Amino acid sequence: MDETTRILQDLLTRAAAAHGVHEQENLGGVYDEQWPQWYAAHMSATLEDLGLRVLSADSDAALAAEDSAREELGETPQTTQ
Repeated sequence: MDETTRILQDLLTRAAAAHGVHEQENLGGVYDEQWPQWYAAHMSATLEDLGLRVLSADSDAALAAEDSAREELGETPQTTQ
């Protein structure tokens, strides 16, 4: 299992457990029709707590990291090609 899949699986598992508690304690056992929004908010908060964040592939940070890796391999950085 790759790292991204492992992180997503962990986030979903944590959200599912917490959401079950939320439905019981805050909604009186009623099905939460807004569960996708709740899961997204919970998963975002968990990512932040873990010191992680989602970056778009074209973000400056992602490009900088890729360029750094290329330089370590002796390749020309993407941003200077």
